[in-house]
Amino acid sequence: MPELPEVETVKEVLKKEILHRKIMNVHILYPRIIEYPTPEEFQKQIIGQMIYDIKRRGKWLMFELDNYYLLSHLRMEGRYHIRKINDNVEKHEHVSIALDDNRELRYVDTRKFGRMHLIEKDKIYDQKPLNELGLEPWDEHLNTTYLKEKYDKKNLPIKTVILDQSIIVGIGNIYADEILFLSKIHPLTKASRLTKKQLQNIIGYTKQVLEKAIKLGGTTIRTYESREGVHGKFQNELLVHEQDICPNCKNKIMKMKVGGRGTYYCEKCQKE
Repeated sequence: MPELPEVETVKEVLKKEILHRKIMNVHILYPRIIEYPTPEEFQKQIIGQMIYDIKRRGKWLMFELDNYYLLSHLRMEGRYHIRKINDNVEKHEHVSIALDDNRELRYVDTRKFGRMHLIEKDKIYDQKPLNELGLEPWDEHLNTTYLKEKYDKKNLPIKTVILDQSIIVGIGNIYADEILFLSKIHPLTKASRLTKKQLQNIIGYTKQVLEKAIKLGGTTIRTYESREGVHGKFQNELLVHEQDICPNCKNKIMKMKVGGRGTYYCEKCQKE
C-alpha cells in the first residue's frame, strides 16, 4: 500500500499542481531514499530540469523531465506534500524538491521504505526497475494464453503469484483479496492448476476492481492520502479484505497468512 489505484490517483493530483515547473534545488535528508544514482549525482543531475509530465508504470510514478525520468515508488506509506519553500521541514519529510514558484514538493515517508531513481530517458525501459515489470492490467496482450504461460511455471498459491509484479503490475494485497473473491478462487490454489475460465475471471475482475478503485480515489487504510487531508473511498466497497461477513453467503470471512501476507477469503464461496 499504496497500490496501482492509489498511485494513479496521486499522479493525477500532482499533475494539477507541478507540471511545467522548473526544479531549482533538492535537499536529500535521508540518502537511502535515492536508490540510483548516488545522492550526489542525483542532486547534480536533477537541478535545472523542467517537469513536463507525470506518468505511471505499475506502482512507480514517472516524473518526465528534460533529460531524465524521476521514478518514485511509495512502498508502504510514502506520499507527497506541497509546501511553501520557507515552511518548516517536518519529521518524516525526507526529500524536498524546490520549484520555481517558491513551493517545494516534499516526499514524506514514516517508514522510509520508498525509493527514487533518476534515469536518462533513452534508458528508462532498458534497466531496473522498469525492465523487470510485467503487463499493465489493460494491456491488449494480457490474455489467458499469456497468463497460462506464466502461471504454469508457478507451483505456488495464486495469492502469492497474483502479487508478482513481473506478470501483472499494480496488484497489491488488498486488491488481490478482492479479485480472488470475485473470481471464486481459493487463495491457496496453485497458480499452475487454474482453468482457462479462472484465468479469464482474474483478468476481468482485475480490470473491474482497479477501475472502480481509481474512480473512487483508491483505498484509504491506515495512512494513505492522495493529497494532504484527501482520502480514497474504495474501502467502503471492499467485499472481503478486513471484512467480517461474506456479502454473498453471510458466512464468517476467514483470515490466514499466505506468503507472509494477511489474506481474507470466504471458505464457502472460494473452495480450495
